[in-house]
Amino acid sequence: MTDGPGVSTFSASGEDAITRTIELNIDASTESDIAPSDFLEIYAIERTVTAIVEGNFKRTALQFPDELLCHSVPIYRLLKSKAGEGHDIYVLADTSYGSCCVDEVAAQHVDADLIVHYGHACLSQPSRLPVIYVFGKKPIDVDDCINQLGECLTIKLQQDTNSDSNSRPTILLRYDVGYSYRADVIAHRLQSRLQSLNTRVLHHPLPTRLDPKTTTQNPQTLEQTGAEIDEDSCTNVIIAYIGGESLNLTNLLMTHSQCEAYAYDPSTRSARLQSHRTNKLLMRRFAMVQRARDADVFGILVGTLGVTSYLPLIAHVRKLLARAQKKSYTISVGKLNPAKLANFMEIECFILIACPENSVIDAKEFLRPIVTPFELEVALQAEGTWSGRYVLDFGKLLAGDSDTDLGAIDEDNGDDPDQPTFSLVTGKYRQAKRYGTQDNEMPMQGTSAALTLRNQDGAVSKLADSAAALFLHSRSYQGLETKIGEDLPSVLEQGRSGIARGYSDDHA
Repeated sequence: MTDGPGVSTFSASGEDAITRTIELNIDASTESDIAPSDFLEIYAIERTVTAIVEGNFKRTALQFPDELLCHSVPIYRLLKSKAGEGHDIYVLADTSYGSCCVDEVAAQHVDADLIVHYGHACLSQPSRLPVIYVFGKKPIDVDDCINQLGECLTIKLQQDTNSDSNSRPTILLRYDVGYSYRADVIAHRLQSRLQSLNTRVLHHPLPTRLDPKTTTQNPQTLEQTGAEIDEDSCTNVIIAYIGGESLNLTNLLMTHSQCEAYAYDPSTRSARLQSHRTNKLLMRRFAMVQRARDADVFGILVGTLGVTSYLPLIAHVRKLLARAQKKSYTISVGKLNPAKLANFMEIECFILIACPENSVIDAKEFLRPIVTPFELEVALQAEGTWSGRYVLDFGKLLAGDSDTDLGAIDEDNGDDPDQPTFSLVTGKYRQAKRYGTQDNEMPMQGTSAALTLRNQDGAVSKLADSAAALFLHSRSYQGLETKIGEDLPSVLEQGRSGIARGYSDDHA
C-alpha cells in the first residue's frame, strides 16, 4: 500500500513537534555568556562546596528551572572538581511540580541526601531533605530603586502625617529572592531617605539553607519582621516590593489586602502603587468560592510532596468534606493542565494542595474551578460571607487561624437537611447531594439513582456513596454493552507479522 494524496489529511509526520522553537522568558541574569569567573560568585560555588564537604553529603542533587539549564553543565563541573572524590552530584532537569518548590521526589530517585536549589524559590519548609538555596543575582540599579520607591513612599507618608500626626508607619521591605543580595543595602539607604518622616524600614534576610527538622516558619511573613506589626489589620504598615509581575506579588497582595503596597520593577525601572488591584483579585477568587459552594463532588489535587504538613492538610481537607457530606477523591497528577483534569468529568470542583505560590490557579482553560483549602473553608460555611482575609500558609490552616467559623459546617441546614440553597452562580435554587454517613447514621440517599441494575440478570447494586457510578448512570452513553452469556467467544486467528512499514500476510 502506498501513501495517497489524501493520507496527509489524516496523519502527520510529527516533524513540526521536533522543529518547533520554544521561547523562554530569560532575564538578563540568566544569559549564557556569563564569564567562568562569575559563576563562582553568582552561583555561590564556594559556599555550596563547603556545605557539601563539611556536611559529608555523599549524593547531592542540583535542581534547575528550565531557564537555568544552560548553566547546569559548568556548575556541575565546578562543584565536582572542588568537592573531590566521594561526593556524587546529579542534575535534576525536570521538576515534578512547580520549579519554585524543592523536588524531593526526583531527588529520592538517586538517593540524594542534599538538594541544591537554583533560581526562584518559594522557601517552603522541606519535609525530608536539607536544602541549600542559590538564588542568583538579578541586576538592579540600587540608586534608581531608592529614588523611585523613596518618592512614592515620601508622598504616601506625608499624606498620612497630615491626616494623623500620631501615626508612626512601618515600611516592610519584600523582594524577589533574586534581589536578596542587595536587600540590606536597599533597606539601609531607604531608611536614611525616609528618616525625617518618622518611619522605619524592616526586612528579614532570607535563609540560604533549610533543614527538615527546623521549626522556623516561612521567613517572608509579617510576624517575623517585628512583634509590633499587626498582621491582621495591617494598620500603619506599607509594603515596598522589589521585583517584576509574578505569582509572589499577586499572593502578597491578596494575603495582605489591608496594606498599601508599592512595587519597583528593576526591568522597567519604574515604581507604582499595586494595592489598587487587590479588590479585583479577591473578587475573582470569591467567584471561585461561589462555584465551590455549588459543588458536591470534589477532587483533592496533590500539588506538592515536599512541603512540610502537606499530608496533615490533605487529611484536614478530607475531614471538612466528610463533615459537610461531600464526596472527595484524592488525585496526584503532577503538573496541572486542562487535558489532565478534563478526564475526571464526575468531579465538580478541585482543591489544590500546593505551595503558596502555586496554590492560586486563575486560568479560564480549566473546565472545573480550582480552589485553595482556605477557599474551601469559606465555601463550606453556612453563610456565604467573607471578611476579605486570605490565608495560604499551611500552618495557619491547620491551626484553625483562617478566620472562618468551621462549626457552622456541622449546623448547615440543621433544621431541615433537605432545604434547597440558592446559587449565586446560576441564580436558581439547588438541591445538594449528600454522600457518606453523619454521626454513624445510614447513608442519606438524595437521588432515585441510588439503586440501579448491575447486569442483565436483574442484580441490583447500591450507588449511594459512589459519585463516579452516579455520574456514569446519568450519562446517555455508558460504554459497549457486554451481553454476558449471549455471544459465543470468537475463534482465535493468527494476525499479520512483520514490521509496520510492510506486514507479511503469508501465514504458510
